[in-house]
Amino acid sequence: MPKLTGTSIAMVIAENFEDSEAVEPKEHLESLGAQVTLIGLTTGTVNGKKGATLEASHTFSDVSVGQFDALVVPGGGAPENLRIHDEAVEFAREFVASGKPVASICHGPQLLISADVLRGRTVTCVNKIRDDVMNAGANYVDQELVVDGNLISSRVPGDLPAFNAAIVEALAAAPVA
Repeated sequence: MPKLTGTSIAMVIAENFEDSEAVEPKEHLESLGAQVTLIGLTTGTVNGKKGATLEASHTFSDVSVGQFDALVVPGGGAPENLRIHDEAVEFAREFVASGKPVASICHGPQLLISADVLRGRTVTCVNKIRDDVMNAGANYVDQELVVDGNLISSRVPGDLPAFNAAIVEALAAAPVA
């Protein structure tokens, strides 16, 4: 597995994130040497659905896309909580436009729907939001992993091994910022 030393990852989180979909990618990327920065609506403790807690060290006004090599959008209720905040939506929109890897899992595409970046793209997600993804102009497919250009997507926690591997692969192939 490639080393990701010197790689900087933005992970956006909000209350009610799906525990494993945030914790497992964060730990996996950090185990390979990447620095994962947790960005929230406020700084401080953010609670997952099942008891996990993470510490948001930055808010969207503290960061810019240029500081990071990739974006990870965990699922659960967090994307729904993020999508109603203009700074979070704009951050996601700019990230997709940058061409850098953007990985979303489960309900993660809700933030990308609000950023209006899915039109004409092929993605997957939890089936509960598949109609929303299609209504946003995306081609929805039901499979564990979809990579369409710089967009990486998976459906559910069971897809995390493929999701995590795809993020690493995309980062290994991309120049470091």
